[in-house]
Amino acid sequence: MFKCKAVWNKLAPLVRASSTLCLQNARKSVLRHGRRLEMVQKAQMSSGPAGGGGENTLYYVLVGATCLGTGVYAYRTVSGDKERYNERMIDLVNRPKQGPRAAEAVTEVVAGSKEEPVEEPTLTEAPVEEPLVTEAVVEFTESKPVTEPLVEASIPEPIVETLVTESVVEASVPESIIEVSVTEPVAEAPAVTQSEEPLASVVESETKPTPVIIAAHVPEASPVSESAAVSEPAPAAEPVESTAAHSDVPEHAPYLLIGGGTASFAAARSIRARDPGARVLIVTEESELPYMRPPLSKELWFSDDPKATETLRFKQWNGKERSIYFQPPSFYISPTDLAKVENGGVAVLTGRKVVHMDVRENKVKLSDGAEISYEKCLIATGGVPRNLQVIDRAGEEVMKRTTLFRKIEDFRSLEKISREVKSITIIGGGFLGSELACALGRRSTDLGLEVIQMFPEKGNMGKVLPEYLSNWTTEKVRKEGVNIIMDAVVKNVSYKNDKLEIKLKDGRLIETDHVVAAVGLEPSVELAKSAGLEVDSDFGGYRVNAELQARSNIWVAGDAACFYDIKLGRRRVEHHDHAVVSGRLAGENMTGASKPYWHQSMFWSDLGPDVGYEAIGIVDSSLPTVGVFAKATAKDTPKAATEQSGTGIRSESETEAVAVTLKAETTAPPPPVQQKEDYGKGVVFYLRDNVVVGIVLWNVFNRMPIARKIIKDGEQHADLNEVAKLFNIHED
Repeated sequence: MFKCKAVWNKLAPLVRASSTLCLQNARKSVLRHGRRLEMVQKAQMSSGPAGGGGENTLYYVLVGATCLGTGVYAYRTVSGDKERYNERMIDLVNRPKQGPRAAEAVTEVVAGSKEEPVEEPTLTEAPVEEPLVTEAVVEFTESKPVTEPLVEASIPEPIVETLVTESVVEASVPESIIEVSVTEPVAEAPAVTQSEEPLASVVESETKPTPVIIAAHVPEASPVSESAAVSEPAPAAEPVESTAAHSDVPEHAPYLLIGGGTASFAAARSIRARDPGARVLIVTEESELPYMRPPLSKELWFSDDPKATETLRFKQWNGKERSIYFQPPSFYISPTDLAKVENGGVAVLTGRKVVHMDVRENKVKLSDGAEISYEKCLIATGGVPRNLQVIDRAGEEVMKRTTLFRKIEDFRSLEKISREVKSITIIGGGFLGSELACALGRRSTDLGLEVIQMFPEKGNMGKVLPEYLSNWTTEKVRKEGVNIIMDAVVKNVSYKNDKLEIKLKDGRLIETDHVVAAVGLEPSVELAKSAGLEVDSDFGGYRVNAELQARSNIWVAGDAACFYDIKLGRRRVEHHDHAVVSGRLAGENMTGASKPYWHQSMFWSDLGPDVGYEAIGIVDSSLPTVGVFAKATAKDTPKAATEQSGTGIRSESETEAVAVTLKAETTAPPPPVQQKEDYGKGVVFYLRDNVVVGIVLWNVFNRMPIARKIIKDGEQHADLNEVAKLFNIHED
């Protein structure tokens, strides 16, 4: 209506101007020639300059457009009245206090009006003196003919009011009534009966409806007799699909966290800390509650409890027992109760994957078709393990005998396989591959299992550690019972004679029963396209700003976040500590903190309870390094570190620490350790332009705040031996 009015306001001045111009031209012509104007000269009735061949075209276009707009307005008005009529009819039959008899009366009115239209309204009143229940106004009133409409509506057609009582004779409806659909039983008035009956619906009419207002009246005290019942009820409506198909999925979550890993849980805990009444929903593709991943390749393999694979409880290096889950099930609330709980809480929706994001409407779509709206959203989807292309192309038999290690189910599967097969080959010499090799090597003697580890580098963790330290680590892994194959580039994998045959590029052939591919992680960025988020072409992952925000109301944390480091440039980190800190910061910023990401995240790896290291910054073996080592003592082991900190997840305690200036050692350090000696403990500095950009603490624990401060300062150091004194590595 408002659009048509606006168009008319624009066109009316042009029409009036055209008419005025025509009238002026006519007057001038009469005065000039002194004779009556001949109407055949239509060319003079123009809004444009005289002399053109189509001078009346604009006039006709304006008039035609006005007529067209009027027709569109009339059509939309009628269509809107039709929709409002449908809604009103459905509302009448779905009132919670309306009885079945009243609904049947409404049905009969509709059905009767379809068969025998009546030109004039007829009101039939039953001789009942008791008060009536008026459904339209939901109150008690006296039984008398209604003289005014119970509901007023602004419609172009005359309003016809029909009074339906216990015995209905006829109703006046000028045209057919459209469908009134009832899909659920409606509770009737207590005075009528004590049972519930499903209501019937009327078959949809093919003719155009006329709006009608119906007031349904049911006697309050007297029961309805069988003679008063409708003799020919309308056919029942076909069953309609239930709208509660996703009853366990809440429709709205103020804080929606996509992903059920460490980053999501850290964000949920941070949100609740700043907003105690927050309602947080975690949606995870896995069937498990949020848990920590590091023990899957470390402590769980060294547990003496035969039920550890089921309970997922393990002993840390310090002997204390804990669960892999961050919190027990009692910590969380049910997703269906998220909107009902008074003080909010954290709910976890398991086994669901977010497949689409509508950032304009603030909605996500799940794999089962359910939709959830949100106010603030965190993407912490982590990543998926990479696989070798030669394995992907090898066929189904090879894939069935290949493990991509990432989840709890992968740990349970590999643990079971290690007890059933005779040989397992681990492809990859990084953190995960070396940890699994040591874990399985410890079991090889008892299980009669052959453990093989192959990688293209010249030693374990060859991409991280300097060559001399990588070679020492390789020897340490060999002592655990692992057969190391270096400079191994896989060319082909096939399945023959119940064995997997791995053919290398140099012609070597290795036979094994099972393969574990530990060749890295691919960040999950499947939502980038639908959400319109930018993916970094160099490092992968979602590009975020200093506050870990990808766009309005959307944050990213954990392995999937590609952030800008003010000291080291743009980076993407795949370690537990980064997931904890980035998730925590994202949660704070989702509640309005607006804090930048300044943290230099660390990571650690343990090759059993005796050898471990912690690292921070850019640790790349291609960079120049300076190492300062000393002789290790009994307290320089991962086991001793956990005894001191009280936790096996060292970042949980160290990330809260603040770097302090330690007093440097006053005693002279021993001479630098030569390459052939035992590297008990030490510090390795990674340099770029003579500035320390990365540090590895080898069997040196609880000193990470100092390393973080050195990288943050970004200064050049003339003598790194003096810097190493800050870590007190020469203490006994």
